Amino acid sequence: MAITRRHLLQGGAVAATAPALGLIPYLGGITPAQAQAAPDGLKWRHALATFGDIKYPAGFKRFDYVNPDAPKGGLVRQLEIGTFDNFNIVIAGLKGSIASGVGLIFESLTSQSLDEVSTAYGVLAEAAAHPDDFSYVIYRLRPNARWHDGKPVTPADVIFSFNALKTNSPMYSSYYRHITGCEQIGERDVKFVFDGPGNRELPVIAGEVMVFPKHWWEGTDSQGRKRDIAATTLEPPLGSGPYRIKEFVAGRSMLLERVTDYWGKDIPQGVGQYNFDQIRYEFFRDSTVAREAFKADQLDWIAELSAKEWSVAYDFPAVREGRVIKEKFPVLSSGRMQGWAFNLRRPLFRDARLRRAFNYAFDFEEMNRQLSTGEYTRDNSYFEGTELAASGLPEGLELQMLETVRDKVPAEVFTTPYTNPVNGNPEAVRTNLREATRLLKEAGFEIRDRKLVDPAGQPVSVEILNPDPGMERMTLFYKPALERLGINVNVRTVDDVQYQNRIRSFDFDITTVVWAQSLSPGNEQREFFGSEAADRPGSRNLPGIKNPAVDALIERIIFAKDRAELVAASRAMDRVLLWNFYLVPQFIYGFQRYARWDRFSHPDPLPKYGISGFPTVWWFDAEKAARIGKRS
Repeated sequence: MAITRRHLLQGGAVAATAPALGLIPYLGGITPAQAQAAPDGLKWRHALATFGDIKYPAGFKRFDYVNPDAPKGGLVRQLEIGTFDNFNIVIAGLKGSIASGVGLIFESLTSQSLDEVSTAYGVLAEAAAHPDDFSYVIYRLRPNARWHDGKPVTPADVIFSFNALKTNSPMYSSYYRHITGCEQIGERDVKFVFDGPGNRELPVIAGEVMVFPKHWWEGTDSQGRKRDIAATTLEPPLGSGPYRIKEFVAGRSMLLERVTDYWGKDIPQGVGQYNFDQIRYEFFRDSTVAREAFKADQLDWIAELSAKEWSVAYDFPAVREGRVIKEKFPVLSSGRMQGWAFNLRRPLFRDARLRRAFNYAFDFEEMNRQLSTGEYTRDNSYFEGTELAASGLPEGLELQMLETVRDKVPAEVFTTPYTNPVNGNPEAVRTNLREATRLLKEAGFEIRDRKLVDPAGQPVSVEILNPDPGMERMTLFYKPALERLGINVNVRTVDDVQYQNRIRSFDFDITTVVWAQSLSPGNEQREFFGSEAADRPGSRNLPGIKNPAVDALIERIIFAKDRAELVAASRAMDRVLLWNFYLVPQFIYGFQRYARWDRFSHPDPLPKYGISGFPTVWWFDAEKAARIGKRS
């Protein structure tokens, strides 16, 4: 999963959730001005699509989901939970905490439209070309692409950025592992070379490279110190995007200002977008405090993650008077898995029977009633909410794929549809706890003096690590059930910096993990579940999964030749992951809840796959703002 502008806008590098594009890049037509032959006799195209269909033709002026006449101006104040001490995207997820929104400072070679499943159009690049065997791709830069200091974006910048990301970021090193080189082959042409033919996703992955200014990073700061792209920095970086950093208070706030002479304002990705003159990010350590700041009109927009708080915490005068709008937006662009993940690097969690026992102990149904007003459903898939989720028993192409790894997967993969235990009433709870006890005994655990001990006679004690106080309610609800099994449970909530440091070094027993999945999974699956990522600090494979069957199925996903094969491979991998009980699934909800002060307007309809599309396609509405009164 690459860190793109959209991910950084929607909650930082860790929360980045829409994975890379996958499947077959189809190159659409280009404008007549670009019709000259590409190097090697290839043909320039204006877009890359995974399924062969491109909605917008060459020469299109804007996306359908924007208002080309949206007024520019105004300020929007957004909330972020956590803190920040870094503006350097290259080392995001490895060192420091990246400031959300910093992605608006930079551009990449391409970006996805928000009303297609996975189609990328040129941003810094005006065109792309690759051979039929997908062994390399060439991107041609736009001649008018400029850094904020007026200097042109060059192939040298692209090469510098690619090498910096691959060298200094373990995540990108893995993500770009099959891109073996990047070189300039013309005045504005950059060629990415792959380690072999046949990987249809690689041309798209190369286009996701976020580009940084080589001349700035190789220069010195205002105090004469040489900059280091491998280190954290709070010096506002030079970019080429629609915004720049105007001011900030480290760890507390960051104010972006719109670049009025932004070079890309007239390309399709710029028309009708980036309408706010200023975007302020306010950082809070506690969601309760942030919610009160919103009520006091210190923030304009808040994403509410708690169903209970959504139902009870927004009954205040501004809501009743219509000055604050509550709205749910459907999530159609991705599925996900969220759950308490076991650290398999700890010997305690290596037995799948113990892990399965933890699942039997979770009374999701009662938790859902008490804490979440019954709104949630339980995760039953790593691709929950999409057609990629496994169901029933494997058949057809999926079964054929699973047969190739039959000796490496649990027998239940072939014989039993996966379902989570159902609790919700005292009888079901007792039945499931008895089954959990049976599994523990079968694995060599036993009760001594009302405490569970492992096969070596050591008491079983676990720590559940929380990233913020908002997770404590559910964890504390879960704790007594585990204690009924004789397990000593410590619940620990730490601040964002400490949490990130512990997660990067895999210093935890159990913690909540979220994997967001696009409708077209691909190369990022190695980062999520692949063996090579298991012990790499900062990787997204938090459980430490090392499973040859999973590795083999990841390759089937990446090298899928059509949609049917991609779906079958994804379902097969889903089934193997589920039957290994790498986590205790929590819940999923098909909407995102937002509350806002009614000072803003948006196009109708909003982009299908952009959730709310905020703040990219929204704008400040002066008439609405005047009606509800001044900010506090």
